[in-house]
Amino acid sequence: MSASLPAGHVLAADYVLPLRWTSDRGLDELTEYLRRLSTWITVTVVDGSPGRIFDTHAGRWATFVRHVRPGPWPGNNGKVAGVMTGLVLAGSNRVIIADDDVRYRLPDLTRIVAALDDADVVRPQNFFTSLPWHARWDTARTLLNRALGSDYPGTLAVRRDCVLAAGGYDGDVLFENLELIRTVAAAGGREIRAADLFVGRIPPTPSHFAGQRIRQAYDDFAQPPRLVAELSLLPFWLWALRRPGRLIAGVILVCALGEVGRRRSGGTSVFPSTSAAWVPLWMLERSICVWLAVVVRWRGGPRYGAGRLHRAATPSRLLRERAGSIRAARA
Repeated sequence: MSASLPAGHVLAADYVLPLRWTSDRGLDELTEYLRRLSTWITVTVVDGSPGRIFDTHAGRWATFVRHVRPGPWPGNNGKVAGVMTGLVLAGSNRVIIADDDVRYRLPDLTRIVAALDDADVVRPQNFFTSLPWHARWDTARTLLNRALGSDYPGTLAVRRDCVLAAGGYDGDVLFENLELIRTVAAAGGREIRAADLFVGRIPPTPSHFAGQRIRQAYDDFAQPPRLVAELSLLPFWLWALRRPGRLIAGVILVCALGEVGRRRSGGTSVFPSTSAAWVPLWMLERSICVWLAVVVRWRGGPRYGAGRLHRAATPSRLLRERAGSIRAARA
């Protein structure tokens, strides 16, 4: 851990970055981002990387960020352990949690920190900072989420006291961001969905993108109405194939839905005009992957580290019961 962190930050808040790298691809770029970030806000990197890589990170970052190992936390999701370690160490009650591919600018940070005046968790909107084919493909998912509700980004802002008062959040789920949002809400916290607060994100490699297809579909088990809707997609496509007119109408409809998401809350400023055209391809992919996710669930859940995670997230009802038990025990 660094003993001499920079003083006089622009923002009275903490930034927590949980990561676990098995290679140092992209290290130079991330280092420059962290160096710039550390002049604005206190940064804690909770690093679960293997020894040699951890040591390399310590040598590169220790003079301008707090660099620590994750502390113990129940469950197999190492990211949750990283987030909770960072929250415990944070010196401010306002904390931004972000994946290693998220890239904030100072205006974004300033706005999300200010939003915590009126909320306990703030959900901004990610967009890809460059658009190789697979980023365009995944942007289609973002547009549909925006059209039908809200997207789930790789970053959140939370009030530390609310999360700690709730006893933290479950480390044995796959969809950890949803679990954190639901935990805050169950504890009586207020959420702001800032669909017009656009925070950049670096696209994954094509191989990483491919490896996430079934795992992202598995998140639907945390949202049963969405799961049912997406399980119906494959039968719909097969039915529509019998008459081309049905298929064309379906394609037009989902493209229009994607365009609604693109136009919502100023999205045209970051999502190109062609983005909605990728929605039918994403929906075709999801119509197959969601059925493969059912098979994965039958086998015990997706692999995560050395084990499997069966649950996508905890139902809100159970989290409210847990929050009530915690309050009663403290009364």
